Amino acid sequence: MTGRGEVNAVEDVSFSLNEGEILGIVGESGSGKSVTALSIMGLLPSPPARIAAGQVRFAGQTLTGLSERQMQPIRGPGIGMIFQEPMTSLNPVFSIGDQIMETIRAHERLPQAQLRARAVAMLDKVGIPAAARRLDDYPHQMSGGQRQRVMIAMALACRPRLLIADEPTTALDVTIQAQILDLLMDLRDEFGMAIIIITHNMGVIAETADRVLVMYAGRVIEEAPAARIFDHPRHPYTRGLLECVPSLTEDRARLVAIPGTLPEPARRPAGCRFAPRCAHAEPSCTQAVPALESLEPSHTAACFRARELSR
Repeated sequence: MTGRGEVNAVEDVSFSLNEGEILGIVGESGSGKSVTALSIMGLLPSPPARIAAGQVRFAGQTLTGLSERQMQPIRGPGIGMIFQEPMTSLNPVFSIGDQIMETIRAHERLPQAQLRARAVAMLDKVGIPAAARRLDDYPHQMSGGQRQRVMIAMALACRPRLLIADEPTTALDVTIQAQILDLLMDLRDEFGMAIIIITHNMGVIAETADRVLVMYAGRVIEEAPAARIFDHPRHPYTRGLLECVPSLTEDRARLVAIPGTLPEPARRPAGCRFAPRCAHAEPSCTQAVPALESLEPSHTAACFRARELSR
């Protein structure tokens, strides 16, 4: 609920995830990626937010409608989350060790010595040097890459079956970004967990994802294995995202950009929401909302001209 009435931030979003699989959710800021993740975790503030329809199911259990107390044992051992902006997500008045131990303490009754040993082990696992000493540091005493690693350690402290990484490499330089992505892949292999990576960076998707979900203005507009998305995108928006990536092989005088901006949730256009920005739009695109259509096995797109434009 907003000052303009009820607004659907996200609608008709449906996907599944297998054990050990990495799903990339990509789209511009405001596409609904983080709202989707917070809905899974049951962390949307209610009110004003609510899940009006549909279900979130995890390991055979329906999470939709569970109370905060019922969700508590699921967050951590079941689903862990790396939040955006580690400097603001970490509490500046508590040490790194206190925050990691608090996560473990919420789910396991362990003596203080064992809690500290587990926290040290997690910091060491994510590559923080001198982990036993750094445990007593505060967030401001660490670099951006180290804070991001601390967030990963907190999310993995209870060895979740599903890890949601919301923009895990935002504001990091390319070297630290590569280290964080390699770390996530290694931890996936070690723990066998599934991962959802939320990002607007197609390079991150190419590096990590097995399957890709492309979102625009609160809807899924394309889904396919990562290789198909990069080799044979079917939706004009997906093509636009890929064309925005600088090329090392093509001689471009200027970077390509998608014209226009993402519509506000309360002022989304009728029909296809991407139509006002789409070079391939025709009058029918503004009359009805295109449904996700199966174009080939494991590849769907919501575009009236998807088959035509793929030729």
